Amino acid sequence: MKLAAIDIGSNAVRLLIEEAFETSTEATYFKKISLTRVPIRLGEDVFTSGEISENKAKKLVKVMKAFRLLMEANDVENFRGCATSAMREATNGAEVRKLIKKGSKVSLDIISGDEEADLLFGNFSSSDFDFKKDQTYLYIDVGGGSTEVTLIKKNERVQSHSFKLGSVRLLKTDISISEWKAAYKVIRDMVQDEQDVIAIGTGGNINRIYKESPHSFGAKIKLREIKKIVRHIESFSYEDRIRKLKLKPDRADVIVPAGKIYTTFMKAANSKEMMVPKVGLSDGIIYKLYQEIKADKI
Repeated sequence: MKLAAIDIGSNAVRLLIEEAFETSTEATYFKKISLTRVPIRLGEDVFTSGEISENKAKKLVKVMKAFRLLMEANDVENFRGCATSAMREATNGAEVRKLIKKGSKVSLDIISGDEEADLLFGNFSSSDFDFKKDQTYLYIDVGGGSTEVTLIKKNERVQSHSFKLGSVRLLKTDISISEWKAAYKVIRDMVQDEQDVIAIGTGGNINRIYKESPHSFGAKIKLREIKKIVRHIESFSYEDRIRKLKLKPDRADVIVPAGKIYTTFMKAANSKEMMVPKVGLSDGIIYKLYQEIKADKI
């Protein structure tokens, strides 16, 4: 069964196509067919003017047309499109959603921060990582406009919070110290009864930070290592981050603000190390879609 997910974020728009295989053990294996990423950066508009510009709305329609054709060419059977913080905060978000539907025949859901956290939590059970049942984890997903945090204990979601702290938002707006303190306190309260919390980091920026470390996939990265890598990246100019560090132009400016969020939240949770499973919202969308389709067939 071929499934697809469209993730309209504050920094980039993604189309993930995967094929689901059921194994003899009744487990399901998801094989990635393709991932297409277009850096439209809606947050540039929304976090400064409050709405999506006409130019970027037109680009979105073009991208959605291309995504629809890619899904058709890959024989995708079902898909779901989700828009996150930029679209849900834009005063014309609903209007742009209708424009996309009319111009590309692609339907989108503008999801809440809570639903975003729900979808991300789906990655916990579908990931290839060896998560321990008796371990407490703090799931941190940093996007362009918001950060979703979930406390996981004994393989169960205990509580989640969505914060208006994101890499593009930090780049384009001044976040008050009080907002940082409020988020810090929420996380501190979440883990107040926990002794040993391991962070799980998802999002394009932490994946890129992890790539700068000497670790191979599956190994934990320590908080002090993340801080050191972020400081190293910050020491380069924007141009040199692209030229010397080979960062994508739309990654080169947001990776440092994103790193600040990851390290601040890890410190709040008194978490000394992080797992980086390299999954994201798109994976969660596909996993949930597959579960719904399977349930309908029972």
